[in-house]
Amino acid sequence: MNYKILIAEDEQDIAELLKLYLENEGYCVFWAGNGVEALKILEREDISLAVLDIMMPRMDGYELTRRIRETSNIPILILSARDKSNDKILGLNLGADDYMAKPFDPLEIVARVNSNLRRFYQLNTEKPKREESYILKVGDLSLDTQTLVLKKKGEEVLLTPMEYKILALLMKKPGTIYTKVQIYESTSGEYFESDDNTIMVHISNLRDKIEDNPKNPRYIKTIRGVGYKIEDR
Repeated sequence: MNYKILIAEDEQDIAELLKLYLENEGYCVFWAGNGVEALKILEREDISLAVLDIMMPRMDGYELTRRIRETSNIPILILSARDKSNDKILGLNLGADDYMAKPFDPLEIVARVNSNLRRFYQLNTEKPKREESYILKVGDLSLDTQTLVLKKKGEEVLLTPMEYKILALLMKKPGTIYTKVQIYESTSGEYFESDDNTIMVHISNLRDKIEDNPKNPRYIKTIRGVGYKIEDR
């Protein structure tokens, strides 16, 4: 698959550096200098993944993330000179899948792009023989691991890539308790170095989407001091 990457970054030097590294990986790269221009590219191109700066003219990266999530669940990686935890949490709450603070190593950006694309587009590429082997069901939830589509009572629920990976992990083994470390490492493929509330934010977003009452969840349960599990009672 010829992946198309969108870079939304108003600093030309940074954009050109990222474009160079990503094109060396074989990706087709589009560059937008502001959020409005980025939206126009998204409308006319089949973008596979977006790398968004926060501080941009005309439309910032937070608003652009929100607009993308209205119609698309492509992986989103945010770049920002803001490295405070509340800025990261805001980006994740709006639907971003990953967040990196500036300055950054372009090789790490490439590695994160590769990882997000691999997990999102290459999951479950082999067709199983029976439908039940790739349809995960818990209560009113039905998760198709081939099309990556979640339905609740037959209605589609739009998930971000990270939300999908967390939910799939939990739904494969209902009742099994997973720690935050296990969830993070299983869904990101990276070593869990510190507790930065990333998983907690994604769990909260999932509850907002799948629970009738997120404050009294039916499905995703918190096991205090341990982690999370999914069940249907």
